[in-house]
This record gives sequence, structure tokens and C-alpha cells, in this order.
Amino acid sequence: MTRADSSDRDPAFRFEYDPATIRFGSGCVDDLATELEAQGLERALVVCGSTVGSTPEVIDPVRTGLGDRLAGVFDETTPKKRLATAVDGREQLRIDDADVLVSLGGGSSLDVATVISVLAATDRPAADVAEEFAETGAISVPEDGLVPIVAIPTTLAGADLSMVAGVTAAPESGLVDEEIGGGVSDPGLMPVAAFYDPELVATTPDSVLAGSAMNGFDKGIETLYASNATPVTDAMARHGLEKLEDGLGAFGDGDRDIGTFETILEGIVLVQYGISRPGETTASIVHAFGHGLTRTYDVQQGAAHGIVVPRVLEYCFGQEGVDARSGMLANALGVGEAADQRAAVVEAVTEVRDALGLPSRLRDVDGPEPDEFTAVAEAILEDPFMANAPPGLDPTVEEIEGVLERAW
Repeated sequence: MTRADSSDRDPAFRFEYDPATIRFGSGCVDDLATELEAQGLERALVVCGSTVGSTPEVIDPVRTGLGDRLAGVFDETTPKKRLATAVDGREQLRIDDADVLVSLGGGSSLDVATVISVLAATDRPAADVAEEFAETGAISVPEDGLVPIVAIPTTLAGADLSMVAGVTAAPESGLVDEEIGGGVSDPGLMPVAAFYDPELVATTPDSVLAGSAMNGFDKGIETLYASNATPVTDAMARHGLEKLEDGLGAFGDGDRDIGTFETILEGIVLVQYGISRPGETTASIVHAFGHGLTRTYDVQQGAAHGIVVPRVLEYCFGQEGVDARSGMLANALGVGEAADQRAAVVEAVTEVRDALGLPSRLRDVDGPEPDEFTAVAEAILEDPFMANAPPGLDPTVEEIEGVLERAW
């Protein structure tokens, strides 16, 4: 362990975590009905996007696995995660008389399913929910009545073992007067089960997997240096990063066998285990940058992460008195013997980004121009995830602008 890893972090911690039941392996969705039966759930509404809903290689195994417990399919989710979509989903849930939501696809479908669960727990009119959302950026989560959620991810963002969800609303829905983004959060929103089937993930286009994989990979990095890291999350994130280093490297070399996807998925499960807990998360400064770059610009979050994470690491490593745990990161990424561990970590992360074929400069994506960096930097500093930045880090607007300029 380097001296940078042994600073003034408080060794005391409290770890409260009630994760989903995890089912893992090729063909594990065959056991969907068995898992629902074990949890006393009878009628499932599958929530997905139109592409997933019309792709036999993805939807058919889930239909078969659910068998006579399939109540219906709601295939209207989009990457924008609209509140209006969740309102429609609540109505479909009622029509189909379903008692469990099965999210199938990427994080957007899981987020919409989560909001459907919140809306279905009460009879609140959509207009009332929208008014609250417009005023607070959040939707109240009732204590009782939440509809259980089963997550079946087909991407690699690592947002499945989570008790939070993002949602947006737009004027064209008739619910709000301006574009709004926000979310919901509650321990009761953790899925009751998550199915990780590499055969389903293998059906997802490489371009989608690459961006989501960078997002998931960064969760492992952030979990290690977050101010609220614990020995539990350290262990999971370190081993998860080791798996991802191997799996994503093979993916970047063109390997598409099931073994490669199994290795990547193992890493994704591990890096997200324990990071979403009651009242806290280990998502940190890179995720704050991701939010700042994507909330008002048409940049895919994984691409944004890939561009900024090497620059954010350089910034964190270069600040005096900041505990960014370069030694632990170096060991996890297989460069622990390097003479300059900090430079080796940045290089290793950059190599993963480049192997995934993601852009390396802000100027190459549809993001902010340099004259907008001040406003973006201010938004990044105001992001709630900045509270989890590495101990000792106290960034200024000018410093964040500097990171953006180096990423340009």
C-alpha cells in the first residue's frame, strides 16, 4: 500500500445493504418463473424498449422463462426515461393485473420500471406527481405498496443493484412547462432479483456495450477512492476491476465468446455490489462530470466517462493531500509494480477506454464548447455525487474548467 493510500481515512464504518437475489449464468433466465414462485410473485409485466421487445433473441428467452407468469409486455421505454412513459406503464400494470415488474434491457428500462413501481404504489394523479417533480426534482416514495422489480440487464452500466432511478419530463407530455431531470430514491426500490445472462448481453450491439461498459468500469474506480468507501466495497471493487480488466481487454481484442461476456458480467456484478446503499452511494467525481456533460448536451454518458476519467484521475492524483488511492487502483488494474503507479493507473484506464473504441476528446462528441465550460463546471460542482469525492479534494470552478480544457 502506498503512502497515498494510508492517509487520514476514518477506519470506522457502517455498512447497511440489502441487495437483490442474484442469478448468474448462461440461460439463467430459464429460471425466472421458479424465482418468482419462490418470492410469491405471480404475474409479471416486462418493461423494455421497442427494439428489445421486437428482438426474438432477447425477448423470447424471457417469455419462455416466465411461462404462464407472463402478464404482458410494455415496450415503450426510451433513453430519455420519461415520466409520461412511466405513467403509461402504470396503466398497463393495472390493465394486466401484474404484481411484479421485469425490467429487460439497459438502465433506462430499469429506471422507468422503478418509477412505475413508485407511481403504482399510490393513486396519485399524474398531474400531482408532475407538479411535485417540477418543484423538487424528485418523486415521493411511499412506505408501502411498491411493486417488486426483477432486473435483467442486457448492457454493462452496472446500475442493476441500485435503489435510485433517474427520470425526466418534457413539455410535450403536457405534464410540465419545461424540460426537467431528477429521480427517485428509497431502499425499497432495490430489485428483488437480478438475472445476469451472458447470452442475452451478447445480443447487444458492440457500440451500446462499449459505452455502458465504460460506465460500469468507472463505478469500480470511483468506489475505491470515494470518501465513503468501506473494506467491503474495496474488496468487491478491486476484484471486479480485475475481472473487467481481463474481460474488456478481450472484448477490445475482438473476442465475443460467452466466456468473455461471463468474465465482464462477473466484474460488473462485483463493482456495483454495495455501492448503492440507504442514504449514500460511492459514485463520485467522474459521475458528477458525466452528469454535467450529459444533462444538457447530447452526449452518451459512457462516452463522456471515457473522455474525462483519465483527466479526472490526473487531476485527483496531482492534488496535494488528496487520498485518491492510487496504490489500490494500481493493484486492481495489474500495474502495482510500476515505478510511477499514478501514471500507470491513468495509462491502464486509457487503454481500456481505447480498447472499447470510445472517443478520447470532448471536441469529437456533441458536447459543450469551450465557452460553455464555466457553466458546466458549476453544474459539476453542484452535483450531489461531488460529496463523495476523494478525501482532501476541494475543487474550484477554475480547476474543473481546467480538467474540461485538458479533455477538449
